Amino acid sequence: MSVDHEAAAALNRRVPAVFGSAKTVEDPPWEWEFAAQLKQTHSPQDLLSLYSKYRNDEGLFESQLRRIIFRAMCRIAGHALQAGPGIVLKHPETMEFGDGVFVGAQTMIQGRYDGTCRIGSHVWIGPHAYFDARNLVIEDYVGWGPGAKVLGSSHTGEPIDVPIIATELNIKPVVIGYGADVGTNATILPGVHVGAHSIVGAGAVVTVDVPDYAVVAGVPARVIRFRK
Repeated sequence: MSVDHEAAAALNRRVPAVFGSAKTVEDPPWEWEFAAQLKQTHSPQDLLSLYSKYRNDEGLFESQLRRIIFRAMCRIAGHALQAGPGIVLKHPETMEFGDGVFVGAQTMIQGRYDGTCRIGSHVWIGPHAYFDARNLVIEDYVGWGPGAKVLGSSHTGEPIDVPIIATELNIKPVVIGYGADVGTNATILPGVHVGAHSIVGAGAVVTVDVPDYAVVAGVPARVIRFRK
């Protein structure tokens, strides 16, 4: 069947950004007070157990409770957090979230008891994302595509006569710069700094630092152009 290119082009539209241009609406004070009370009266394990009861529900009431418990579990969680169903957090007590963060359904954030995870304000995280958040910084206004992943550690593989998963871990910091956009199913490897305002193409595997305003794509990812 032939394609009518003119008709297809007519269907293309350019519309204003919704999430990226939205103003943060502050949560009511009682939510913060409730979260603070939960943090004082419940152990981290108790909070995780409570969170699990509402993890997969999509109702308005359940979503609000999920946000409150999410805030109680984390070191910091700002206003207007949107936490989708099915999110899994490991060591949330090490995690910080800014204002206006969206975390998509089925996302997993894997922290470490002595780690650091900072996710800035107005960050959009698509569903099914994975974060090895042992030493991770995502700056403000980052877009994170569905299924994209970041790895913050790797096994040494030494000595070679020991199973690799039994060897020591090398943890390396990962930084995603202000306003960067990481495409669907991209993978960021340990120690990488993705520059501000850069674009990582869908499915790219980023093994080295990405300059500011660069567009990278491929496996391994290479600079294909600069946005400036």
